[in-house]
Amino acid sequence: MKLEGKTAVVTGGTGGLGWYICKSLAAEKAKIVLVYLKSREKAEGYAAELRSMGTEAVAVSADVTTEEGIGKMADAAVSSFGGIDALILNAAFNKWVNFSDLESLDPALWNDIINYNLTAPYLAMRTIGPRMKEKGGRIVTISSIAGLSPSGSSIAYCVSKAGLIHLTRCMSVALAPSVLVNSVAPGLMEGTRMTENLAPEYADKARQSALIGKAAEREDVADAVKTFIRTDSITGQTLVVDGGKVFH
Repeated sequence: MKLEGKTAVVTGGTGGLGWYICKSLAAEKAKIVLVYLKSREKAEGYAAELRSMGTEAVAVSADVTTEEGIGKMADAAVSSFGGIDALILNAAFNKWVNFSDLESLDPALWNDIINYNLTAPYLAMRTIGPRMKEKGGRIVTISSIAGLSPSGSSIAYCVSKAGLIHLTRCMSVALAPSVLVNSVAPGLMEGTRMTENLAPEYADKARQSALIGKAAEREDVADAVKTFIRTDSITGQTLVVDGGKVFH
């Protein structure tokens, strides 16, 4: 799929990674629907910056954990640009909880993390995926290396991302052959809310344990997203971008 003139919906578009993805797609002249929850001024400023790059872009406030919010962002894409060609499910939620601190990982927090990181992407793919089947489309989920190894910022986060990786595989079957569904699994990245929420000592250890001795680059993650949007033959796969920490 050529990116120029295509419409891409990016959830979590005001986050450190989401914004890089939006800019990377806009540089290829894709039309951008930047989805955010609360940061209206920031989102509108980002959309204006994308338009200054020579493409079309709108910012849409939507709660992606609800069917109403998902419908709102889908309707905005249709009314603004006529449809959705690519859906990038980047929005996520996490809170640092040491694995051994089971008391702090109470059912309410567990449900919040699972709902945001796993149930919400399912609802989005369930709603939007079938609408893409006639013309063909691409869906990219942003998972994590936490879903490939029992280590990370919390048990719930790891389980949610492991589930998202397998959900990606399952949805690639459900939406085949015209909608291709893949996942990018980043490791630690600088300049993201997820990294800011980590315990400092854990983040330092993650940097040092990568083969390249530093965090993964957001630009590389954004490039991986573009690869999965461009592809006409890859589906159901997960690409790890972590500087050489987890081998999958």
